[in-house]
Formats: sequence, structure tokens, C-alpha cells
Amino acid sequence: MTTEHPAIAASKASWSAVQRKAKEEWLALFAEDACIEDPIGVSPLDPEGKGQRGKEAIERFWDANIAPNTIEIDMRHSYAAGDEAAHLGILTTTFPNGSKVIVEGIFTYKLNPEGKLSSLRGYWDLKDAKFE
Repeated sequence: MTTEHPAIAASKASWSAVQRKAKEEWLALFAEDACIEDPIGVSPLDPEGKGQRGKEAIERFWDANIAPNTIEIDMRHSYAAGDEAAHLGILTTTFPNGSKVIVEGIFTYKLNPEGKLSSLRGYWDLKDAKFE
């Protein structure tokens, strides 16, 4: 019997919470000092390119980017090593007006020693996104 790698299990818990709109469950997965960079670098989601650092910033990220939209997560391949997991996948975000943005990228999740997510990073660029 094999046990699922903890970073993959945490990743899947994050995806499940996002798709079910379970905000408190999602926030509970993160360490107090966690950082989300999705995407990494300067973007409309992060004009300074510094990431969303700390629980308050992560909650604001949820409220602005997850709460108003429907997000479908389709991870095609997952890999784990050490305390991290990397996933190749596609995110489809449907906005309240029905328009969509589809991004393909690599998404990494890192756990701290307590098993909480300390980092979530999205390797994708808005210029490569598909808009419908």
C-alpha cells in the first residue's frame, strides 16, 4: 500500500476547496507566513510582483480572484520531491459575465515542517492565456 505524498495531498486539498468555494478550509491549509505567487512576477493579479504574503493577503487574493469566479482545475501530471509538489495543468476561470480565461502552466506547492502550505507558485504568463 502506498501513501500519497503529503505535498500532493495538500495540493489536492487546495484544488478541492477552491472548486467547492470552501474559503475557510482553503485558508486553513496555509501557514501564517505563506506566500502565493500565481502567476509569478508582475501581473494584473500582483502589480508589484511580490506575491501575496501572509494570511491576510492570501484571504484578499481569495476574495478578489476566487470568490467571484468559477475555477476548474485540471492537473495532468504531478511530481513530488522532498517537501514539494509540482503539477502540470490547466486552470479555467469563468467570470460572472460568462467570459473565460484558460491558462496552462506548472504549479508548485511547498509544505513547511508543520505540514502547512508555505508556498504556492504558478508558472504561467497572461500573454499565453486563451480568452473566450
